[in-house]
Amino acid sequence: MFSQNLRTVFLLACALLASCTPLPPAPAPATPAAMPAPAWQRQGVRLLHIAPDESLLTITVRRGGALARLGHDHVVASHTLQGVVAPAPGRAQFRFRLDEMTVDEASLRQAAGLTTTPSADAIAGTRHNMLVRVLEAERYPWVGIDARRTGDKQVFDADITLHGVTRTVQLPVRIEKTAGGRGLQASGSLLLKQSDFGIVPFAILGGAMAVQDQMELAFRITARQDVSAPGSIASPGR
Repeated sequence: MFSQNLRTVFLLACALLASCTPLPPAPAPATPAAMPAPAWQRQGVRLLHIAPDESLLTITVRRGGALARLGHDHVVASHTLQGVVAPAPGRAQFRFRLDEMTVDEASLRQAAGLTTTPSADAIAGTRHNMLVRVLEAERYPWVGIDARRTGDKQVFDADITLHGVTRTVQLPVRIEKTAGGRGLQASGSLLLKQSDFGIVPFAILGGAMAVQDQMELAFRITARQDVSAPGSIASPGR
């Protein structure tokens, strides 16, 4: 029977093996065929295009289980949002690829209030587990959001498509004009559950180390009239 010290070392080794699985070479992102734009994009309304270099979406997931103290919370981020905003009808459509997301950037961990510092190997393992074992990014590479303004100008109904499942949520949004009045900046946050999208949160050791079901999504999106349009926005999917 293991002594307490040996048992602790054993559990730590298991955790490291599970979280630091070698990351296989990532395939080059595929460019999907353009799909017809939704009706509100074809009615001559003024469109603003999302500026990826001025936009950011983050998702923070937190550790759980009896051995949570041995793990890390994580923040993943997209710097490659693409899509359009129609201010007059209060509509927006954007998407991002899962395999283009970053994992645990130091500045974003600090901004999220995360106090631990995962190693480079642990970050690579987290990325592999996220893309392959949890989100099945090869099968479901895109996350899409289609939002429409409700009677409350600060709240949108948003259809979020993730892991092949679409859920409609109420999305609080703060909207401001950019300098010069040629664009808009929208920001907000909300809580989602992985299980609502058919995702099983990552866990090892019978759940003693696990990722909590709840995840925290936050975004800051800038859309401008003078951003080059990337073409029609394809529906999320393969």
